[in-house]
Amino acid sequence: MIKTLPIEESLVADVDAVRKVANKKLVGKTKSQLGQFMTPASTSVFMASLFPEPEHQIIELLDPGAGIGSLSVAFLNRVKKWEHVQRVNLDVFEIDAVMLKFLKGNLISCQDVCNKESFEMEFRIYCEDFIAQASGQIFDASGLWRKRLKNYTHCIMNPPYKKISSSSVHRKLLRSAGIETVNLYSGFVALALSLLETGGQLVAIIPRSFCNGPYYRPFREFVLRNSSIKNIHLFESRNTTFKDDNVLQENVIIRLEKGGTQSDVELSFSSDDTFSDLSTSVTPFSHVVHPEEKELFIHIPSCRYKDNIACLEKMSFALSDIGLQVSTGPVVDYRLKEYLQQMPGEESVPLLYPCHFSLMETRWPIEKGKKPNAISYNEKTKKWFFPKGYYTVVRRFSSKEEKRRIVASVVSPDRFENDEFLGFENHLNVFHFNKQGIPENLARGLAVYLNCKVVDDNFRCFSGHTQVNATDLRIIKYPDRKTLMQLGKWAKEQDELRMDDFDKQLEELSNEPG
Repeated sequence: MIKTLPIEESLVADVDAVRKVANKKLVGKTKSQLGQFMTPASTSVFMASLFPEPEHQIIELLDPGAGIGSLSVAFLNRVKKWEHVQRVNLDVFEIDAVMLKFLKGNLISCQDVCNKESFEMEFRIYCEDFIAQASGQIFDASGLWRKRLKNYTHCIMNPPYKKISSSSVHRKLLRSAGIETVNLYSGFVALALSLLETGGQLVAIIPRSFCNGPYYRPFREFVLRNSSIKNIHLFESRNTTFKDDNVLQENVIIRLEKGGTQSDVELSFSSDDTFSDLSTSVTPFSHVVHPEEKELFIHIPSCRYKDNIACLEKMSFALSDIGLQVSTGPVVDYRLKEYLQQMPGEESVPLLYPCHFSLMETRWPIEKGKKPNAISYNEKTKKWFFPKGYYTVVRRFSSKEEKRRIVASVVSPDRFENDEFLGFENHLNVFHFNKQGIPENLARGLAVYLNCKVVDDNFRCFSGHTQVNATDLRIIKYPDRKTLMQLGKWAKEQDELRMDDFDKQLEELSNEPG
């Protein structure tokens, strides 16, 4: 059972007061460039509470991207409760001049308290790029680096959040160390994990984006190959973890053990960083990383969705089992801008955007709308079109205000009496059979299923953002083709379709014998 620790020690509270002062002094442009989001005291203390009591008498602690030292101070405050620990050697990395001033002052104050009251504490501040220093150590085994880093027993971190391009210096440095990833935060975690000794503990607060998607698969493989997942904490509100920085990223706190044996995972949830509604559960690792999933998505099955997920386990078919494929809409409008038409005309093809769909039906054309309704048919565009037919489409992006992350609709060919082809814009995912239409009842049944709350709950277990990619839709399990056809037949017979009825109908059909 995880328990939050009260922030009663004055040192932690003092550092949090410094954080608020320092945050106001940071230059906005630099803050954005470095991906700086400072950790509140409540989160720092919670992260430190996840570390199990070690057997070591001497702790070697790493805090890369230390900011003003909030996490280090919270960790040292935690060590005060471990009576057998005699010494902590702390290495911190920070490159921002504003942060460095506050960081040094906080660590000196903390050192004085620790040395007087509990244990010896020494620290070193590296005013250097952590990725450059750490990847160089891993790549260059000759030991010729000016400042040789250690093998650490512990690491606590809130790494910078910023995408890195394939041609950037950081990307090349990470590759030299055998790490392939697309964001600074995942690069920091992978490098820190490499620097830990076997059995070493790492606790990090990071965006949830690494849990799914093809771009983070190499990072997931690296983590799962080199460590075991011990704890995952999810903040279920998107805007409270770093509210002082107006961050809308959905974040998780994760504890990894270097080279550890994988066992059950302790999951915890809270709405925000007060942890006032903290709930915990223990789940088998096979529920977190499904053995049959090649993409190695990391699922966070909330106990609040337990009943729904149990229902979903009855759905065991892959898309290929029901004879379907899903693809991202191939028409990228800005690349074909010269061929777009506001309204359909001769030698044009209907062009469908998310705005052309309302629940299960197609609304086309939309006069005086913001999006074009058609695209020219010619030698340069024709390869992007699908033959007219029934299709199921899912928006790739949903708004934060919508109840569902997955929003599915049906393409009805009767809306396009005089057309032979259809164009699907890139903001749609399209279900098809070999780039051809699918049976009407199957298209309608698939849309009903995808709009069910049980499916949306499952999706939220492995995705923390509002984007829905074709890869995500391939990961989801489906009912058999017969059940989908029955769902479609039921939907077609309804005078009015309400999303609240979808789960009930799915449950009734899935419980039928045979």
